[in-house]
Amino acid sequence: MSGLEDISSELVGFKDEKDLDGELDGHPEVDYAGDPFRYVFYRDRKEWADLEPVPQDDGPNPVVKIAYSEKFTDVYDYFRALLKNDERSDRAFALTAEAIELNAANYTVWHYRRVLLQALEKDLREEMNYITAIIEEQPKNYQVWHHRRMVVEWLNDPSEELEFIADILSQDAKNYHAWQHRQWVIQEYKQWDDELEFVETLLEEDVRNNSAWNQRHFVISHTTGYSSPAILDREVQYCLTQIRKAPHNESAWNYLKGILQDRGLSSHPGLLDQVLELKETHCSPYLLAFLVDSYEDALENSNQRETLSKALEICQLLAQEKDTIRQEYWLFVGRSLESKYGSSASGEPLADGPEPASAPASGQQEMS
Repeated sequence: MSGLEDISSELVGFKDEKDLDGELDGHPEVDYAGDPFRYVFYRDRKEWADLEPVPQDDGPNPVVKIAYSEKFTDVYDYFRALLKNDERSDRAFALTAEAIELNAANYTVWHYRRVLLQALEKDLREEMNYITAIIEEQPKNYQVWHHRRMVVEWLNDPSEELEFIADILSQDAKNYHAWQHRQWVIQEYKQWDDELEFVETLLEEDVRNNSAWNQRHFVISHTTGYSSPAILDREVQYCLTQIRKAPHNESAWNYLKGILQDRGLSSHPGLLDQVLELKETHCSPYLLAFLVDSYEDALENSNQRETLSKALEICQLLAQEKDTIRQEYWLFVGRSLESKYGSSASGEPLADGPEPASAPASGQQEMS
């Protein structure tokens, strides 16, 4: 006998099928949950005998039939029966937990559980504990986050949410579902006060955390906005400080472009000179792409040969040295700029050329 078989045969409380059936016949009130080593099918439980299970209907000729386990089939056959009868009972509520354990992404089970929570007037605080345990195990399950939102709404109490979400984000700072829930809580319950400080803490830990940069934009857009010159300059200088820490971090450059794009990248006083100064010590493809965009913005407002020459020079630098993997793209950008703003005249203001059928100059990802 193998070691594994030795261990299996010595497990306390393990019953073979015949012994278990005999005990069930003699003790109809047996506690099935008391034996952790044996699953008792719902079809074998006398208190469920009144319910006719509803098998899953895959049609007459399923193309790729899923090989569900016997336990999965048993639980969901009885779940469908409960749903069909619209039964609102404690046993139905308990079965939803088993169904969720087998497939926590089943939206219908979560919806039915919410119906039962209200119909049976269950303790919503206990439900929050249950949800917390599932999220900690499956933090990227959309259905459970939606369920949590609904229960928070019913309780009308977000007091534990921000701390809980911060804990989840400490495990994965880019968990989209956690950020989505956090934005909902902050916006719905006006929890703006300390959020910018929270974001800055995350960026101090990881300046490349694009989710934290996005949250920074979300918070400022919904509070002070960027219309104040003082706030805009504060954010520009914050970006430049973070860029010095990690010159090849695209997130900071995307944020900088995002807050300036409505005003024009070349419009912020002194920014172009600061970026050119950074170019000497912290050069990166993202910095150069920002300069191309800035020069193109300047060409839109004042079409000068000198500005075009600078833009074309940087396109060549990107194509030949700094971003060679996208060489053809940058050569295309240079040709497009030349086509739109170029002229055989030198040193004279240039007339606009034909509009090229092209993408924006930098090709870098814009902030949504």
